[in-house]
Amino acid sequence: MSSTTPLHTPDPALAPVRFDTKIAVLLRADLAPWQRLNVTAFLVSGLGTMLPEVVGEPYADADEVVYLPMFRQPVLVFEGTEETLKAAHERALGRALPRAVFTADLFTTGNDRDNRAAVRAVPTAELDLVGLSVYGPRNAVDKVVKGARMHP
Repeated sequence: MSSTTPLHTPDPALAPVRFDTKIAVLLRADLAPWQRLNVTAFLVSGLGTMLPEVVGEPYADADEVVYLPMFRQPVLVFEGTEETLKAAHERALGRALPRAVFTADLFTTGNDRDNRAAVRAVPTAELDLVGLSVYGPRNAVDKVVKGARMHP
């Protein structure tokens, strides 16, 4: 080995993956545990259909059983007050970021048609938001969720 050959060359394939985008969910802090889980699932469910770049490749185990693909990056979950959620919603709209909303009214409906009708019936500024998801460049999403804290 010559003196100019490095002893260890890092393998780029093993380097940590850093994403230039972020998926964030912001939940109102006063939700019951089952509501937090339900709202989170609903809020992220549309991302892959509208933004296929957020979905990775299918999974397979050692026995070649194939599983559905999932997001290619983490989903960060935050919580905040009603005011924090309202401000985040306004910032997401102002930045024209892809977003989904979950309003308190949706806890009383039982299907997609009624969910959409419940949201459509309320002006933007009057939505009783309990959850918001947003996707976009890291710094823009960070600005949207400013004031919220990571979900415990």
